[in-house]
Amino acid sequence: MYTDPISDYLTRIRNAQKAKKKTVEIPASKMKLRITEILNKNGFIGDFNVTETKNKQGSIVIKLKYNNNTDGVILGLERVSRPGIRKYVESNSIPRVLNGLGINIISTSKGLMTDKEARKHGVGGEVVCSIW
Repeated sequence: MYTDPISDYLTRIRNAQKAKKKTVEIPASKMKLRITEILNKNGFIGDFNVTETKNKQGSIVIKLKYNNNTDGVILGLERVSRPGIRKYVESNSIPRVLNGLGINIISTSKGLMTDKEARKHGVGGEVVCSIW
């Protein structure tokens, strides 16, 4: 059992991409599914689907994207807010990732969203992770 499922999620994607895998399978949860939807919408990963498993949890199968079949589209994944050290930001102080080339995923009162969406809606929250 692991204590930080989001860090595990990010590490599985990072390791699968370094190993040049076509897909990666991750145990499902609502938060992981929403992060996967955001990554897909912003072009960091390909298609994904949720499959049933013997237990009720299920799993998310993610198809990874590569540039010219050599380098992964995702250059970096970083967990910002950890279980021991939470990082909260206000709407006017949301950090940018590489001057807007990457995204922050923020957990707000209106659900998980990217930093650009949070600025547009004028809400702050917990910075979950950064992807570039």
